[in-house]
Amino acid sequence: SITDHQTNLVEPFVAYSSASAPEMAARLRMLVTTLLTVVVSVNCFTCPTSSASRWPRTTSLHADPRGLIQQGMQEFREYDVKGSLDCFDRAEKADPRLTPYLWQRGISYYYLNQFEKGSRQFRDDVKVNPLDVEEIVWDIACQARSDPGAPFPPQNKLALPEGQKDRRRIMSTVYNLFRGDGATEADLRLAGHHDSNMSDEFYSLFYLGLYCEIRDEHEKARMYMKEAANTSYARLDSRDYMTACARVHCMERGWA
Repeated sequence: SITDHQTNLVEPFVAYSSASAPEMAARLRMLVTTLLTVVVSVNCFTCPTSSASRWPRTTSLHADPRGLIQQGMQEFREYDVKGSLDCFDRAEKADPRLTPYLWQRGISYYYLNQFEKGSRQFRDDVKVNPLDVEEIVWDIACQARSDPGAPFPPQNKLALPEGQKDRRRIMSTVYNLFRGDGATEADLRLAGHHDSNMSDEFYSLFYLGLYCEIRDEHEKARMYMKEAANTSYARLDSRDYMTACARVHCMERGWA
């Protein structure tokens, strides 16, 4: 949970020196969420458009964005996707400046089949975090599911800024596969085969599962996603929210 992360802020920095790029990215995602909650807890938040915006003081957990985000993530981890969405919505209502940072809500939208809302959430996220490949990919997934008969990939798919690329090798392959930029399933499967990098294996299989689902190849999607959920990384690193996504995916599809 986020609360657990608040008591261990130093560990991710110590581990970066020996971590691979995908593992670093997973830890960074965990750290960003942790830092956001810590910032909220001291009642201060800096928006991209404001140098000194402040959170309103609250006296109730029900109006506390930090507590609501934490609760929503935990609800999701416990397979209550609707409950997680409610918490994220309440966090946004408590402070609308959170809207472009609620990537977790976009994932909940996807699993509740609210694909247009999910797409809008991820596109809002990319506006403040344009180098995040995963949000670009999830937007493509939402668009594909919202209009199954449309050509793939979607014509208005998002892209990284010109001249920029994701430093994570596995995510570069994921990006190229979902955008139709030349990568194949075989390329992504091969990119995940590194004995020294458990996270590459997980992310390779997870995004292969998501890709096959949006392409209506459901048996392959089931195979890949179940493999992802059973990787050593998914079993051992429960702090990475995406490992919870793999488990929720399997549960929602009846593959558990």
